[in-house]
Amino acid sequence: MQNLASTVPWRDGLDLAEQIRKGAVTPLEVLDDTIARLERVNPALNAVVETLFETARETARRPVVDGAPFAGVPTFIKDLFMPVAGARMTNGSLLCERATGPLDGELIRRLRKAGLVIAGTTTSPEFGTSYSTESRLFGATRNPWSPGRTAGGSSGGAAALVAARVVPFAHGNDGGGSLRVPASCCGVFGLKPTRGRVPIGPLVGEGWAGMGINHAVTLSVRDSAALLDASAGAAPGDPYAAPAQDGRFLDAVSRPPKSLRIGLVRSLAPWPTHPDCLAAIDHTVRLCESLGHRVEGTELPVSAPEFYDTVFTIIGAQTRSLLTMIGAMSGHPADESLLEARTRILLRAKGDVSGAAYAAAVDWIHALGRRMAALFTDFDLLLTPTLAKPPVAIGALDMEEAQTLDDLIDLFHSFSPFTALFNATGQPAMSVPLHWTADGLPVGSHFAAPFGEEKLLFSLAGQLESAQPWSGRVPPVNAL
Repeated sequence: MQNLASTVPWRDGLDLAEQIRKGAVTPLEVLDDTIARLERVNPALNAVVETLFETARETARRPVVDGAPFAGVPTFIKDLFMPVAGARMTNGSLLCERATGPLDGELIRRLRKAGLVIAGTTTSPEFGTSYSTESRLFGATRNPWSPGRTAGGSSGGAAALVAARVVPFAHGNDGGGSLRVPASCCGVFGLKPTRGRVPIGPLVGEGWAGMGINHAVTLSVRDSAALLDASAGAAPGDPYAAPAQDGRFLDAVSRPPKSLRIGLVRSLAPWPTHPDCLAAIDHTVRLCESLGHRVEGTELPVSAPEFYDTVFTIIGAQTRSLLTMIGAMSGHPADESLLEARTRILLRAKGDVSGAAYAAAVDWIHALGRRMAALFTDFDLLLTPTLAKPPVAIGALDMEEAQTLDDLIDLFHSFSPFTALFNATGQPAMSVPLHWTADGLPVGSHFAAPFGEEKLLFSLAGQLESAQPWSGRVPPVNAL
């Protein structure tokens, strides 16, 4: 699509913040440029739930705070269980259509302290339980590389805006791949931090028994690291915390790693990996080997069908708990007729499991974490495809009421079989955009590190970004 040239060019968020600090551009000028960028592409993408331009202008008029790493830089917050005071918090569901955030979440407070200007909120599928950002409430969010295809889920709105160059990064969260899947679909960088690295409160203590974690999708690796520096650390009363880190995550980006031993997993039974995704992994293996790393084949210590049945025991029970809470807050039982078929299938299969079954499921994923930790005594990192298929068509992950949980597991995890494993184990993982198909679709490569080792991921990601930069690859739907 044809666009007018942007008035405020930037390489990434840190670059934009530097321009503001030097006085080359003001926060209000940057915000106006971001609004213009959004207006160019959002009709094609459908990535935004609510714009917050007036409050953003109030923020942008304030003096730039010395030492704030992203002072004056606009961003967007995902509309999923992350309250922004006064903004809609629909969680992608008709059931919550009129809900608003009663306060800023702790993460939002930290992002504001880092100088970010919140310009709006982005789309999510209902309760974040789909790998495609489509909902009855808002419709489909589209991929800027191919608008007939998904932007991924559940942080698809965030990834679409970053890929289209509306903003250099946007908040998202990840309970089963929801940062990394859309990062792969949209050709941007997505890192899921270690469990407990980023605060999720104060409204809740954990998401999906600790599988859920907040962070961002970004254009550059260094923005992701700097954002984690600004947001990491347990808040008072948090149920657990990630291991403490010496120094900054940002410093790791420019420090190449030693020669790494990388374990390679090309597929996860019973689902095959598409040839385009295998080609992406083969390309990444060659790139890693050219940088001095060793890549060896291995297998994951898990039965995927058993794993996903166990995970959905947790998700189903917590979805039922969520509906009970919504009912208590509204003064009447939640109207389940407003829910999407996928959610009703999940509730029918797992919404009424016993407390003992829920506890056993949590014990099961903890045991998986120990088995996975043992695998990392042989390898520094694991490498898998981010997805087993390139971005699928809009509607390809739709479900009908009569389908079963087994149908849901097969449909969703034949697309993304790998990512949720590392939510269950709590390990940090990232999708790196290193390959595009012959049709021009991005396909990410997925790396996972031992618990608490985000710095190792940032170090490798920085090296890969230097060896094969991706920021110059711009999708057809763009705001430039």
